Amino acid sequence: MATAASTSAAAAVLASRLLRRSPRLLRRLGLSRAPPVALSSSSRPLAPLARQPLGHRARMGHTAAAAAAEPALGLTKPNAAEPPQITFSAKDIEFSEWKGDILAVAVTEKDLSKDSDSKFENAVLKKLDSQLGGLLSEAAAEEDFTGKAGQSVVLRLAGQGFKRVGLIGLGQNAPSTAAASRGLGESVASVAKSAQASSAAIVVASPSGIQEEFKLTAAAAIASGTVLGLYEDSRYKSESKKVHLKQVDIIGLGSGPEVDQKLKYANDLSSGVIFGRELVNSPANVLTPAVLAEEASKIASTYSDVFTATILDVEKCKELKMGSYLAVAAASANPPHFIHLCYKPTDGNVKRKLAIVGKGLTFDSGGYNIKTGPGCSIELMKFDMGGSAAVFGAAKALGQIKPPGVEVHFIVAACENMISGTGMRPGDIVTASNGKTIEVNNTDAEGRLTLADALVYACNQGVDKIVDLATLTGACVVALGPSIAGIFTPSDELAKEVTAASEVSGEKFWRLPLEDSYWESMKSGVADMVNTGGRQGGSITAALFLKQFVDEKVQWMHIDMAGPVWNDKKRAATGFGVSTLVEWILKNSSS
Repeated sequence: MATAASTSAAAAVLASRLLRRSPRLLRRLGLSRAPPVALSSSSRPLAPLARQPLGHRARMGHTAAAAAAEPALGLTKPNAAEPPQITFSAKDIEFSEWKGDILAVAVTEKDLSKDSDSKFENAVLKKLDSQLGGLLSEAAAEEDFTGKAGQSVVLRLAGQGFKRVGLIGLGQNAPSTAAASRGLGESVASVAKSAQASSAAIVVASPSGIQEEFKLTAAAAIASGTVLGLYEDSRYKSESKKVHLKQVDIIGLGSGPEVDQKLKYANDLSSGVIFGRELVNSPANVLTPAVLAEEASKIASTYSDVFTATILDVEKCKELKMGSYLAVAAASANPPHFIHLCYKPTDGNVKRKLAIVGKGLTFDSGGYNIKTGPGCSIELMKFDMGGSAAVFGAAKALGQIKPPGVEVHFIVAACENMISGTGMRPGDIVTASNGKTIEVNNTDAEGRLTLADALVYACNQGVDKIVDLATLTGACVVALGPSIAGIFTPSDELAKEVTAASEVSGEKFWRLPLEDSYWESMKSGVADMVNTGGRQGGSITAALFLKQFVDEKVQWMHIDMAGPVWNDKKRAATGFGVSTLVEWILKNSSS
């Protein structure tokens, strides 16, 4: 039986919830709601935050402090985890003299050809097989190993400097692209993980098959693939697997300071990709807009010599007239956070100013146009902040690389798209910060509404070029499939820059047209535009919508990464976009 005290307490809790959720009720009662306290509403950098696992809330004003005391919905707290810590070395030594746990030999199908005496024709395999008394040839035959891509065979040895030898199939050719080289690294990681090896060496049986000018890139991509292949996000599992591999030697692709620097770069880049993956993998009950802002602020505090952070609260966004962004956020109990990181080189010398804008919907229900039915993927809508993950992953890598001559603004309008009595309705008209009005004919086309104000903000930073990334349309996935992102830009120069960066990163992009005639379907009878057109050409009309919020003097590109943000087979994030963004920034740094 409930006591008077418990009933009174329950009533107080219920009243408190009603007041929090219903501004109209507040007004009827003659009460006012105190405005949320800003994490930061100035241009000053945030105070450094203690290093905590993702999802930890630090004290950043009274409101944030109160939120910090409340555990995440479901009482979920991610376990602390460190990415694989591997030391890479490039060596020009005789591979047969190497000592360690596993010697991984990458072979093509042609490398396994044998002469009339049933001996390998390939010099590396011939020498290694002779050293092992024919064991390699025998094992390849017994295991039906033909050198096809994805094949591998590992042998346990005795009396050798290395405890195991592994053959890894490359297919018909030695790696000639960053993607193929990264795939080799991932294969090495797989066999090393199975063998619980703490040290490994990688040698390509036919190094002459790799062009001399590509060897540097190949070595870095192999290293990056090894790190990413070893990484497994176990922060939300009750048990995690230990990573044993600590040392990897890459033999035969050159040596010296230039290669060593490139291998360090690969490690720095991989840490950014892993950070991006972790952000996307984190569920919406843990990674709220406030926590995403905190994670971004940690980058600024960790690399405070080159980064500053500005986090804008609701009131500051109102001052900047960000009506489009705030309309999307209005239904959620988790307040929006507009995040701006700024990278400046230590010497202060800036030749070029760039901005990278990422869509930051930490969860997208679709709003009143709720996602329903087969294929709506509402359970995966934690990945709707994949664009912001790419942005902050690139920022983390940049804080370690510290390129000169370039200023970079990392901008994310973070929020949730939910349903409540305070939420945006179909048919509402919202006003963006550049004064343009938008009739909302679909609340599930919310990402472009947040990006509109973010793009206006980016242009106001005085930048020369802007790249935005977003999991924006299912139409792009239909057009290009799950592994290719669509790019849209009126600038041929910017298209060439990003395409060149993607060739180094190994990520796949395809340029799609900005067909101006399609804008006809985006016209409204009562506002400047609607937020969605017809079903046909949906990714194109979405890009045309974003174009309305970019200064014509600024070079701009939109990247629709709805497909490659997620790996359905692994049921995990890919970290897509980080590598290409970093390469693009470095190209602008050196040009």
